[in-house]
Amino acid sequence: MGIFGRKRRTEGGSAGRHAAPEADDTIEDEPYDDEESELSDVSDGPFDVADFDDDGVPRIDLGSVKVPVPDGSQVQVEMDPETGGVRAVHVVTEQGQITVSAYAAPRSGGLWREVSTELAEQLRADGAKVNIGRGKWGLEISAIVNDVALRFVGVDRPRWMLRGVIAGPQSEAAGAVEVLREIVRRTIVDRGDAPMPVRTPLTITLPEAVAEHIAAQQQQG
Repeated sequence: MGIFGRKRRTEGGSAGRHAAPEADDTIEDEPYDDEESELSDVSDGPFDVADFDDDGVPRIDLGSVKVPVPDGSQVQVEMDPETGGVRAVHVVTEQGQITVSAYAAPRSGGLWREVSTELAEQLRADGAKVNIGRGKWGLEISAIVNDVALRFVGVDRPRWMLRGVIAGPQSEAAGAVEVLREIVRRTIVDRGDAPMPVRTPLTITLPEAVAEHIAAQQQQG
């Protein structure tokens, strides 16, 4: 998909939480094959920073992840009111709000399978309608929460796992999946060499200009 351009805006923002309807679990596409390798093909992204050559795609550099920004979208920064740190960074597209996060993982992979199982169980416990299917990298989870459609994808690589989610209106769900996959595929992860426990979120740092803009907004009240 040729969705990536150079027009983008960055602003502060926050993500809301929604209540959920009755559970309705189904299986779509192909079931997950336990005999398959825990690590998906590394040749077509997402990429480790050590293995990536610049392709000219505009990305926002968040330290641990460099996330592509589709043409016409906005980047919103969600701050933690208690610590004053960055809680998450969202790319807001016409199809929905996308959040990409990276975590420390085993060299052998397999973390996404564990995390996705827990995530599906939590969504069901909250009353969401959950579908578990298969996509480019393996398990994908879709859920309906009130009128919001969610889609989660995860990618295992040696020593890190990347998770992407898009939340948007149900009317945009079909297109949202492809936008999410394309952003995940073009994301670059900088795990670093420091040892850290499995599941530790990789630290997000903001570009200097963005950090200064948010600091000025906070000072203005």
